[in-house]
Amino acid sequence: MQNYVTVAIFTYASEYAVLEHLLQQADIPYIFENETMISVLPFHSNAFGGIRLKVHPEFQNEAKKIIQDLDSTANLKIT
Repeated sequence: MQNYVTVAIFTYASEYAVLEHLLQQADIPYIFENETMISVLPFHSNAFGGIRLKVHPEFQNEAKKIIQDLDSTANLKIT
């Protein structure tokens, strides 16, 4: 997990619910860093640097493609 790279940052867990499902379907190894802290203290998200989506470097391009496709084809905007 030390070699994972950040591919996206979210403020709240609700922003990536659909994305998490798509990553699971694609069998992409991922972690959401700071997820637990921000679920306990949601108004401190900016102080913690947000919830960081980290993936294995081998799957970085595939994860970015999923994010890009989700952002462009849906009314759900990923920031």
